[in-house]
Amino acid sequence: MIYSFTEIRFLLILIFFFSSCDGLVQPRPKAMLKLEYPIPEYKKTLNKYPFDFEFNQYAQLKGTNKLAPDIYYPEMKATLYLSYVKVKKNIDSLLNDAYKIPSKHMIKADAIPERVYIANKRKVYGTLFSVVGNAASQLQFFLTDSTKNFLVGSLYFYSRPYYDSIMPAAKYIEKDVIHLMETLSWKN
Repeated sequence: MIYSFTEIRFLLILIFFFSSCDGLVQPRPKAMLKLEYPIPEYKKTLNKYPFDFEFNQYAQLKGTNKLAPDIYYPEMKATLYLSYVKVKKNIDSLLNDAYKIPSKHMIKADAIPERVYIANKRKVYGTLFSVVGNAASQLQFFLTDSTKNFLVGSLYFYSRPYYDSIMPAAKYIEKDVIHLMETLSWKN
């Protein structure tokens, strides 16, 4: 018995059609991506900076030959860049610059709420800016004693700034920044 090409093709289609159906299709529940980060444990910085603070042990200090270290989060591919400046009768200029940095992100940001921080006993004063939206930096802050010391920080991720994707990591690091602000003390 010889089959024509059309008959063979028809048989193959039937075999494929019946063999591909192996049961009922069941709907799957909707799922959300769940990111879990470790509970932070903090340790104090080394004595080589003009200030002390506590940082998350799951982060790494980088650039330790500077006056302020950068804090690198390898799991989140993010870095909190810190810069320290000695105040030399230029506090107005430093504060003006610190407020300009978050405003540069207004083009992409939906909002930039700010939180003022005051610790009179330790003479630590500052502001934390949380950038909401697809901006390059999600957090900006500065701390000062208003007479001798000035510290500025900016958080950057090594990825495209899609806020809904990096928001959980940004909120986790924001808690670390708040802890940094609450534990910072000047040495001079």
